[in-house]
Amino acid sequence: MPRSTYYYTQSHERRKFDDDQIIQAIDEIRQKDPKYTKKYGYRRLTNALHDLGFKVNHKRVLRIMQEHGWLCHAFNRQTKKYNSYKGLVGKIAANRLKRRFKTDRPYQKLVADVSEFRYGNMGMNERVYLEPVLDLFSGEILAFNISEHPTVKFAIKPLKEALEKLPKLNYRTTVHTDQGFQYQHRHWQQVLKQHHAYQSMSRKATCLDNAAMESFFHIMKAEMMDEHFEDKASLIQAMTEWIGFYNNRRIKTKLNGKSPVKYRELAVQRAA
Repeated sequence: MPRSTYYYTQSHERRKFDDDQIIQAIDEIRQKDPKYTKKYGYRRLTNALHDLGFKVNHKRVLRIMQEHGWLCHAFNRQTKKYNSYKGLVGKIAANRLKRRFKTDRPYQKLVADVSEFRYGNMGMNERVYLEPVLDLFSGEILAFNISEHPTVKFAIKPLKEALEKLPKLNYRTTVHTDQGFQYQHRHWQQVLKQHHAYQSMSRKATCLDNAAMESFFHIMKAEMMDEHFEDKASLIQAMTEWIGFYNNRRIKTKLNGKSPVKYRELAVQRAA
C-alpha cells in the first residue's frame, strides 16, 4: 500500500461512519419537521449532519439521496410574480443598494416586497398578499403582514413594526424596495424619515435589483405551496407557520448551517 494512501485512510474521519448510519441520520433529520425538512437539498442536509457530529462530504450525501429518491424537485416549479407597479404615482428614490446584498452587520440593509398567494377552487382562485421585511445580514424576516388587499396601509404596517423594534445603531438603516405604488407613496416615505432610514428603489422593470426578496418568495412558494388550500384561514396559518420555521429552524448553507435567528444571535454575542 502506498504511504500516502495509508495516512489518508487513517486521517479521513468520514470513514468512521458507514452508509447505514448516515442514512438513519438523514431520515431522522427529514422527519424532524417533515412538512419542510423533506425539501432539504443535499447541501443543507450535509450541514445538518455536521451539526450532529458526522464528518461527511456533500458528494456522499448527494449519492445517498439519489439512491433513495430523496432529492427535492419543488424548486423547479415556476411561480407567477405579482406586479405592484402602477406607473409614476409618487416619488421615485435612488437605487442606494445597487445589488450590494451582502452586509457584515445586522439591520443595516432591509428589503421589502409584495407577493400574492392563491387559494380556493381551480378557476375561481382567491388570493391574499404578503409583505415581509427582510434583513440582508441574516435573511431574517423582521416583520410581515398578510391581507386581501395590497394597500399602502397594508405595506406600512410591517415597515413600522420592523423599524420600531430595531436596537440603537451607530449607522443608518437602508430600506430597499421596487417601484411599487405603495413605496412611491408619501406615507411610506414619511415613516422612513421618522425613523431616520434611507429609502432605496430598484430601477424600473429590473427585478434583479431586488433579487434577495425574489429569492425568498421563490423558496417560500416552493416549500409551502406544494399543497392546495381551500380557504383563506388555512392558507394564512400555513404562511405564518412557515415564516416561523424559516426564521428559527430552517438552516442555510451561506449562514454556516445556522437559521437566520441563530446566526444573528451568535453575531451579536461575538460583537458584545
